[in-house]
Amino acid sequence: MTNMRALLIGTVIFAVTTALGAVAIAMWVTGRIGYVLEPRVPGRDRPAGQTGQDVPPKLVYEFAAGTARSAPQLAGNWQYFRGKYRDGISDADVPLARSWPPGGPRVLWAREVGEGHAGPAVLNGRVYLHDYDVPRRRDVIRCMSLADGNDIWTQSYRVVVKRNHGMSRATPAVTDRFLVAMGPKCHTTCLDSNTGKLLWSIDMVREYGTVVPAWYSAQCPLIEEGKAILAPGGRPWRIADPESDDPNEMRQLYAPDPNGINPAGEAVLMMAVDCATGKVLWRVPNDDGWMMTHSSIARMEMEDRTPVYVYCGSGGVVGVSVETGKVLWKTEDWKIRIANVPTPLPVAKGKVFLSGGYAAGCAMLQIAKEGEAYVPKVLWRLPDVTFGSEQQTPVFYKEHIFGVRPDGQFICLGTDGTVTWSSGPQRKFGECGGPYLVADDLLFAFDDAGLLRLLKATPESYQQLAEAKVLGHHSYGPMAVAGSRLLCRDLTHLVCLDVGRK
Repeated sequence: MTNMRALLIGTVIFAVTTALGAVAIAMWVTGRIGYVLEPRVPGRDRPAGQTGQDVPPKLVYEFAAGTARSAPQLAGNWQYFRGKYRDGISDADVPLARSWPPGGPRVLWAREVGEGHAGPAVLNGRVYLHDYDVPRRRDVIRCMSLADGNDIWTQSYRVVVKRNHGMSRATPAVTDRFLVAMGPKCHTTCLDSNTGKLLWSIDMVREYGTVVPAWYSAQCPLIEEGKAILAPGGRPWRIADPESDDPNEMRQLYAPDPNGINPAGEAVLMMAVDCATGKVLWRVPNDDGWMMTHSSIARMEMEDRTPVYVYCGSGGVVGVSVETGKVLWKTEDWKIRIANVPTPLPVAKGKVFLSGGYAAGCAMLQIAKEGEAYVPKVLWRLPDVTFGSEQQTPVFYKEHIFGVRPDGQFICLGTDGTVTWSSGPQRKFGECGGPYLVADDLLFAFDDAGLLRLLKATPESYQQLAEAKVLGHHSYGPMAVAGSRLLCRDLTHLVCLDVGRK
């Protein structure tokens, strides 16, 4: 009798546990429980968005006017990811404070935003942010007042994005006429930057066969001379079926729209799109099948002053002619298996610095002219214990490279690979490293838990001037500085600080 009772109790416990487990799984799938942050374990995270977009075939945009009716007349611009020249350095002649009061810089305004790490862009008193509205399940492009953070206008479209260490990730590109933004699932939108009017949009997955990177897209668009420079990393329309024994049997990857931007289903690595019309001006064929990474496109000059766009795809690094879109050089000597996040960093004519996480370390690439050809060569490599940046793109300033390596120390590196100084093990800047930039000969540097440090931007030694806790957890998003205002964010808040000298 006792044994039967124990058996019955055990059976009931098993049934209840199974039922609760099923309910928990259902709640997780439907997103009806709170957000539980999980550690980033290399190789265990599953790439997002590869099984479909879960969006309508045609996006429907919704414009909304905000409470702020006009842009204030405030100095300072930060138009792109990493600023006006995309180098992480402000060229504004604005004196900034060398010390802070006990509570840190004064907060001018703060507002709640959707979960993510997308950085702001600033132009003519307006702040632009690619946001995500969780309750409405919509990507939202915001135009806000720099004075108070209130919306001037928004454009949004429905797309289902599940929590995956944040949602929005990419900083928009803004000019006096255009705004180009890329959403977490690679929807690329071009708007009139003043009125918010929709000019065109591209669904990279549907039209180019782009595979959404793990943790969603973080590619920050580039605008030059009215052209949007983008890297779809698209795959061919039809590929060999991996489940078939017949090598000639093809499987349709996606359905190109005959009236769309890529009617032939071409595999495209990089392209230039006219911002005014949406017309594709040139394409770089993706013959090697490289996929999109989290890295953004950088511009650099060769030794002979030829300008090129440099991009880290999944299979290596490529240099493309700015004028024609022709591939000038390519190398497979730099690729990261898990995720390539930092953008290539030009350090001199013909030289570009590459860094990454997941044990990639860093490398200096020299592109030499040999006859009519450009030949990339690795000058030197360093292991990640010396330097490597998992998440942020380093800053090249005063002929030195500044950044955070995997052990959390801030590092100053010479162009020959010599470590000039480190912050030391007692001053860490987070497991993945928060954002940093240079303004008025100062380094503003976050750890990933919201602690902001003010450093003297010098290769001589680590010189800390001030520090203050100004944000919450996961303060990974790129900063922007406009005049004496520093815009920064954590997972769910955007904050504007007064860092000017009184």
